[in-house]
Amino acid sequence: MITADAQVPAEFRRALTSLAERRLRPEVHLTEIPAPGRIAPFAVALTGDVRVRGDEVDEVEEPASGRFVLLHDPAGQEAWHGTFRVVTLVRATLDPEVGGDPLLCEAAWTWVTEALDRAGAERTALGGTVTRVISQSFDALAERPGEAEVEIRASWTPPDGAVGDHLEAWGTLLCQAAGLPPLPEGVSVLGRRH
Repeated sequence: MITADAQVPAEFRRALTSLAERRLRPEVHLTEIPAPGRIAPFAVALTGDVRVRGDEVDEVEEPASGRFVLLHDPAGQEAWHGTFRVVTLVRATLDPEVGGDPLLCEAAWTWVTEALDRAGAERTALGGTVTRVISQSFDALAERPGEAEVEIRASWTPPDGAVGDHLEAWGTLLCQAAGLPPLPEGVSVLGRRH
C-alpha cells in the first residue's frame, strides 16, 4: 500500500492502516493492484478471489472474485457526500438453476446491504447494480452445461477513514456470492493477515 509519504493526508494513511489491520476469511485471497488515478487524488485498489477446494485432489476452484477500491479526495466530491468513496465489484459463477431465478438480482442486492449491516459499516449514498448472465450452448456446443453468473457493482461513502468494516463487508459479500455459508455469530476470523 501507499507509503507514509508527507504528501499523503493523515486521514488516508489512517484508512490504509484500517484496511491492513482487517482480517478476512481464509478463503479470500487479496492482492493489491494499481488504483485508478483520475477519479481521486488518493486511491488504493485490491482484488480478491474466493478459493475453495474442488472435488478432485489438489483442485482449487475460484467461484467468486472482485475488486475493492478506496478513493479519497480531501476536498470532497459532491456526488460522494464526503471525502472517501468505496467502489466495489463482485463476480460469481452460480448454479444455472439459481441464475435463472427471476428474483436473483433483488436477492443479490440484499447480500450487499446485509453484509454492510453485519459488519457495522455505516455509509451514505449507497448505490449499485446487479447483472445476471445466463448462457446456454447450442448445436456443436450443445453438450456443454448451462452457465450462470452474477455481477454486483456497488459504491458508497464511509463516514470517515475507518474503512476496515467496509473491507470486511465486501469480503462477506464475496463469500456469499461464492455460496459459502456465513460464519456463525460471535466467531472471529483468525489466521494469517491479508
